[in-house]
Amino acid sequence: MHDLAEGVARFQRDVFPAKTDLFARLAGAHRPGTLFIGCSDARVVPELITQSEPGELFVIRTAGNLVPAYTPGPDGVAASIEYAVSVLGVGDVVVCGHSACGAMTALAEHHDLATMPAIADWLRHADAAPAHAAATDLAALVRGNVRAQLANLATHPSVARALTERRLTLHGWVYDIPTGRIEELDTAQHSRTLA
Repeated sequence: MHDLAEGVARFQRDVFPAKTDLFARLAGAHRPGTLFIGCSDARVVPELITQSEPGELFVIRTAGNLVPAYTPGPDGVAASIEYAVSVLGVGDVVVCGHSACGAMTALAEHHDLATMPAIADWLRHADAAPAHAAATDLAALVRGNVRAQLANLATHPSVARALTERRLTLHGWVYDIPTGRIEELDTAQHSRTLA
């Protein structure tokens, strides 16, 4: 906690004063252009990777960057997606996987999750990913998982409606931690490195 307290002090002393006008604008308006769905892994920081300012990204972080397919009922991920698309009107959604993902590693290496039932249950949302990749190839599994989560995302009514109305574009990314590179996936199973 000491490090966090020091970080807050630095923010209040150095960062906030330099961005006073930005925070004043943000106090009255919230209009991010992109919904960024990434992994809760502490090494994957969407604002740092994209060099975004506060207010530019609406961020959802889940273990394995998983997006459950839409089902009626209470669901925090679904509510956040619906809010970003229907209320905030984001024009883009990025689903970002990453190298060395613990969730994908657990699947690729068939870890015994019997003593972690919540994790085991959550990872079922990645069930479609092995269909796109060899289950033992972690890099291919990460890519397949991003594509599977994009498919799950499209089952959400707000997303499906926005896609039909051409108000929304979906993007699949894979972030490589040791190089900092972003690979952009497309629906035809191809990829390219973002500049």
